Amino acid sequence: IIGMFFQDGLTGSAWGDWSNYTDSPLRALDLSSELGACPPLGFWDPLDLSKFSDPVTAEGQFKRRRVVELQHGRVSMLACIGYIVPEYFKWPGYCAPSLELKFEDIPNGFQAIDKIPGIGWVQILAFVGLIEIFNLQSEPKEYPGDYELFGAFGIPGGGSIEDKEKKEKSLLAEINNGRLAMMAIIGMFFQNGLTG
Repeated sequence: IIGMFFQDGLTGSAWGDWSNYTDSPLRALDLSSELGACPPLGFWDPLDLSKFSDPVTAEGQFKRRRVVELQHGRVSMLACIGYIVPEYFKWPGYCAPSLELKFEDIPNGFQAIDKIPGIGWVQILAFVGLIEIFNLQSEPKEYPGDYELFGAFGIPGGGSIEDKEKKEKSLLAEINNGRLAMMAIIGMFFQNGLTG
């Protein structure tokens, strides 16, 4: 009888349908319909990092990890461009006029690490830090990684995509391209480390 009272309180009837009770902590959070869960793997979580006994915690952790995935994907896409473009184009002029260091004197890949002056690294780290601080201070809008002052694809001051279907298609493309870019930049690092 206690079970019938419990079921009645949760579903509205002693003989109620458990599918009416969607707030059960025993129900697993279904992430198979989230953006990024696409063929051939669907929602792929081989280490069960998204499994939590509390669905609210599970949803919060999924959103946090999706934001991190998007940020890493965005950085990786820029890193790939930063690795490829200097092979074909370098800015004219000086990177550090006080040191007489021209852009064309800076080699590509890992060799550039030693050539960039210390104050240059400070500027780079300060810029990245400011973007991280101001980007992460606001809550994402409807979709993870969609911040108030940032438009489509995380571009500061960029316009947003208003059409929901087009936005979801673009976000799916960004997630998948970011995943590819993360693998690509690691491959470029590995190749550069082995072959110079």
